[in-house]
Amino acid sequence: MNPDVSTASTGELAEDFHYRDKIAAVEPYGVDAIPDSERHGKAVSQFFIWFAAGMNFPIMVLGFSGVSFGLSLPMAVTAIVAGSFVGAVVMGILSRMGGRLGVAQQIQARGPLGFFGNFVPVAYVNVFAGIGWASVTVILGAQALTTLVPAIPFWVGALGLVIVQLIVAVFGYNMIHYLERILAVVLFFGFVIITVVSVSRGWQGGFDTNPKAPFWIGGWGGWVTFAGYFLSFLIAWWPFASDYSRYLPDEDHINRATGVWTWAGNFFSLAWLGVAGALLGSSALSGETPIQALERMTGPFHVVALLIVLTSSFSQNFLNVYGGAISVQTLRIPVSRRTAVIIICAVAYIISLWADEGFEAKFKNFLFMGAYLIAPFGAILLLDYVFGHRHDRARIAELYDSRRILEWGFVAWVGAALVSMPFWNLSFFVGPIAKAHPHWGDLTYFVGFVAGGVFYLLTYRLPPLWHREKPVFTDAHGVDPSAVVVDDAGSPDPA
Repeated sequence: MNPDVSTASTGELAEDFHYRDKIAAVEPYGVDAIPDSERHGKAVSQFFIWFAAGMNFPIMVLGFSGVSFGLSLPMAVTAIVAGSFVGAVVMGILSRMGGRLGVAQQIQARGPLGFFGNFVPVAYVNVFAGIGWASVTVILGAQALTTLVPAIPFWVGALGLVIVQLIVAVFGYNMIHYLERILAVVLFFGFVIITVVSVSRGWQGGFDTNPKAPFWIGGWGGWVTFAGYFLSFLIAWWPFASDYSRYLPDEDHINRATGVWTWAGNFFSLAWLGVAGALLGSSALSGETPIQALERMTGPFHVVALLIVLTSSFSQNFLNVYGGAISVQTLRIPVSRRTAVIIICAVAYIISLWADEGFEAKFKNFLFMGAYLIAPFGAILLLDYVFGHRHDRARIAELYDSRRILEWGFVAWVGAALVSMPFWNLSFFVGPIAKAHPHWGDLTYFVGFVAGGVFYLLTYRLPPLWHREKPVFTDAHGVDPSAVVVDDAGSPDPA
């Protein structure tokens, strides 16, 4: 066989760019299936990439708000552990799908939703999530930088962070995995220091149930809502889980290990920093922001603590920007991955300047609304992989068939989103059920996930919803040859 040609996951021949495990080479592949010859890496890489992404100050910010619900320390801890555990289990399963299929998660969603039906959740949810999370992390990193060096304006600090993240995301998959391994170790020791110092300096013997807390809605309702904070953080990652495992070899033992390592990286990082954040929040002063509380509670170690927060902004945003660029290409916008990365970074930077003031309220609205819509999306992906036999590599070519305009999974997603709306609990919109029964807590994620699963099971055996006789795009992978651009490495990069 020609050394520049390899068998792709679709079963067809694909161009082999000899990317392999090169770190300093720009990733040449777009959103097509990864050729078998390019499959490389070890399953444990998933632990490092997700552990590093979880070692991030926004997790402590979530834990920081536990006291405001009036929960006791044991209730807060169990809520953090439960939400992190459930979200990490789904992450593990989705990550296994990447190793099996060699295809990005958002491309996989074309299976149950259809080639164009997938555009709506990808456009609104996934692009929105990638840009939004990039903005959130830039805000916290820039706040830490300006606290360390007040002479640096916020806009300058944020711009510097965005530029570094842009460069790494342009290099892509191998560079991201390499840096995340380093960051996982650095951030582990850094957050050990933050946890030990802040808790030892602020420990007040724990905290009890407080019905006078500002957001008290009862013990059970507060527990459900607070657990949902950590679940929703991982739900936001669900559409991107396969993106960082799709180059792994398709072997059963590697696929199983991929799921376990992905679960472990997500669960242990979130549970740890969530509990640390809850303890930090119990010691915060009235009106104090998380960054201010961290600076005060770490005392003589505050410079180290703020440097760690600054560093942690990179571990998460490498993934946010890269995943956002894949979302742009999934929408078939005719740009290279490099251009998509630049677009994501530019928009994230602008949003970070707007959202800096009143950050926490905007952060929670963004987090919850995205998770509300991704929850049914995740359920449909999981069930289609099993019941729709999407795990069969012979069916991967369907993901690139532009004749499949809409499938019933799209109807299931829209129906589940509508069913969940009465349970929404946002600052600008509270659904009628959430308003009438606040003591139930925020059940939206669970309602959306279950409804998405039920609607999928009711419809997946029906005849195709909307297929054309001829493909919208004329090439083998649903890519219009005129829309193929040349990426940074000088290789064809399908939009």
